[in-house]
Amino acid sequence: MKILSYILVYRRFLLIVFTLLVLLPLPIIVHTKEAECAYTLFVIAMFWLTEALPLSVTALLPGLMFPLFGIMTSKKVASAYFKDFHLLLIGVICLATSIEKWNLHKRIALRMVMTVGVNPAWLTLGFMSSTAFLSMWLSNTSTAAMVMPIVEAVAQQIISAEAEVEATQMTHFSGSINHGLETDEGVETNERKEKTIPVPGYSNDAGKISSKTELEKNSGTGTKYRTERDHMMCKLMCLCIAYSSTIGGLTTITGTSTNLIFAEHFNMRYPDCHCINFGSWFMLSFPAAIIILLLSWIWLQWLFLGFNFKEMFTCGKTKTAKQKACAEVIKQEYQKLGPMRYQEIVTLVLFAVMALLWFSRDPGFISGWSALFPKYPGFATDSTVALLIGILFFLIPAKRLTKTTPTGEIVAFDYSPLITWKEFQSFMPWDIAILVGGGFALADGCEESGLSKWIGNKLSPLGSLPVWLIILISSLLVTSLTEVASNPATITLLLPILSPLAEAIQVNPLYILIPSTLCTSFAFLLPVANPPNAIVFSYGHLKVIDMVKAGLGVNIVGVAVVMLGMSTWIGAMFDLSTYPSWAPPISNETMP
Repeated sequence: MKILSYILVYRRFLLIVFTLLVLLPLPIIVHTKEAECAYTLFVIAMFWLTEALPLSVTALLPGLMFPLFGIMTSKKVASAYFKDFHLLLIGVICLATSIEKWNLHKRIALRMVMTVGVNPAWLTLGFMSSTAFLSMWLSNTSTAAMVMPIVEAVAQQIISAEAEVEATQMTHFSGSINHGLETDEGVETNERKEKTIPVPGYSNDAGKISSKTELEKNSGTGTKYRTERDHMMCKLMCLCIAYSSTIGGLTTITGTSTNLIFAEHFNMRYPDCHCINFGSWFMLSFPAAIIILLLSWIWLQWLFLGFNFKEMFTCGKTKTAKQKACAEVIKQEYQKLGPMRYQEIVTLVLFAVMALLWFSRDPGFISGWSALFPKYPGFATDSTVALLIGILFFLIPAKRLTKTTPTGEIVAFDYSPLITWKEFQSFMPWDIAILVGGGFALADGCEESGLSKWIGNKLSPLGSLPVWLIILISSLLVTSLTEVASNPATITLLLPILSPLAEAIQVNPLYILIPSTLCTSFAFLLPVANPPNAIVFSYGHLKVIDMVKAGLGVNIVGVAVVMLGMSTWIGAMFDLSTYPSWAPPISNETMP
């Protein structure tokens, strides 16, 4: 037993040593560059899947192992760790920092929820829409972390309002609550207590509800609910936030790190394509995200509360006490923000300008502003826009800094910009930046060693299968793998394999890479699958089986919509039916 306890304590260290030793015969026996690169790839894949080392630390291994194996020089490996992607990420994080610092994200979320109304189904859709919109521009994690406290307050206010209404109705019915009523109707009272949990703060003398105490119990333990329907409502709202924050990130290249990784990998591997940019990605992914969001809303609503079309679309219906309480708490939260401040207005304007410049740089159907620089085609990219706007956040004044002189006079001596470098650093995900750089280095090593070409040749027999079946298999594989591994690690690992696969079977690489990239974000089954899932799970309303049941349906919806998109609007956008001229020609050479 003592040995087992030691193994348990040092399991990560033992896994690292075991992995390195078990795979070591591969480069020793085969002794080719392909085998040495494959050894590095397998080691990194195992460490990423098990997280025996931090993901970003594992991403540094190509910088250590490729020079030692003679695959790439240290200088060349190091250059892969900082690309155009990182400049784009820096600009986007500047925007996200300002949005969160000045509470613009909260104002947008509350305003959108107030717009859709307080019907439970529409309220859920409002939260999903606002969360998805925010996650287009902010990280999925920060979006879920920001919206969940608002959702929790709304849910607890609804529960408290229902309890208050029932208590008021009981008081009105009996005139007053006394012990004689309890004695005369003891059986009925006991039955009521069995069905509903007594609300803390309820007093027979006052007939009031202490909603604050109820909120603390619910959020603290996640087990105190007046009715089963209240519990189902809390589950529904939690899952809506988790899933919509992920779905919203699909729509823009900057919405999630997996999209950025794909765009950088694709543009590096196929520099003559010029078909993946902010505008084109939005056009292909936005319809898919809208469909997935709506179908997920219907699925979750039906699974937890039922889907009553008649109730949803009844016009002029009097609001219930629940709905009035819900509207009131949202209104109060919005009023706490006060009038829109100068800093919020400037941030919103810069936000709109950044999005407009991204869309108009090279829209495809007309000439964009990049055509103003004909001598330097392709020089300006989305990262150019991101850096331009990002630097403005450090320049534009937000408020004056004052000090009191010895005479007691208050004078201004400097100004504070919209964001400071310290604030930017606290938001910048350096771990993701290193992880992505490691992925680029790994992809370069696969190319330099010939491993990518060797894999492509070995996978060429798959060309006999129907293309739709290959896409379905790769999508399901990615969706399954991303449930147990981080999304960035999954896409970083698979892109160097899927690209040569598409080339080997002479299929447009976009046909396989786009659905695989989108499916990488479909981590809906487990709390540990992605950070938004973990955030909503921490509120205590959900069990793992709840997330599995709900996530399985959303996964199926997601894969089905992606498959539909590839055969309809996405296929029409990129002419996926033919092997493109920008992809490398097929070589009949067989690698050893």
